[in-house]
Amino acid sequence: MKINLKTTLCALPLAMLSNLAVAGLSTTITATSDYTFNGVSQTQGDATIQGSLDYADDAGWYVGTWGSGVDFGDDTSHELDFYVGNTTDLSSAWSLDYGIAYYSYHGFTDASSFNYPEVYSKFAYASSLGTTNINLWYSWDYAGKDVGHTITMLSHTFDIADNHSITLSGDVSNSFDADKHAWDELGLDSSYTHYYISYSTTQFDFDLTFTLEDTTIDGEHSDDRFVFAISRTFDL
Repeated sequence: MKINLKTTLCALPLAMLSNLAVAGLSTTITATSDYTFNGVSQTQGDATIQGSLDYADDAGWYVGTWGSGVDFGDDTSHELDFYVGNTTDLSSAWSLDYGIAYYSYHGFTDASSFNYPEVYSKFAYASSLGTTNINLWYSWDYAGKDVGHTITMLSHTFDIADNHSITLSGDVSNSFDADKHAWDELGLDSSYTHYYISYSTTQFDFDLTFTLEDTTIDGEHSDDRFVFAISRTFDL
């Protein structure tokens, strides 16, 4: 996770990457009122446009790239990420999505020093009460700091009506080094918690999401906030 002393934390998008449901090539375009990662704004509270290009095969393997505008208070202007993974059914109720991702930042010369790799595993349990997700991310060079870092997320999504759902989620970001972590220069602890409630629906082929979120970080770009996003996926 990147930091900038003029703002706060900068980070990655895959915490919200959903499993690819069908085989083939697709692209998704998203407009969001604020690009946040774990409750921390990557755009200083401003809106931005995001996009992805993904390919999935019938065996569950997928590869893709994702991009977004960012504003860290310097000349960094955009983020471009790459990932490859697989989704598989473990049983009639359990499924697993696992893979590796690489996050890159662009706009000025030093931005690339923040680039880093990451591996992830996402377990999903489906029942009559909804879907529970247990997601794990690990990087051995988080934010280019040469420090191990984990993110652990627990969430549950349930329908309140046909085509209307609610997600309750909480996640913890934790560094393995209390003295050399992604936000030590901000005087913060080596871990923090993020939690949110989100409402989602699809109307006229557009996916709409309304989210209320907060963190245990006391900062201008990490306090409680409302985020609205609208996206549409196109099969190519």
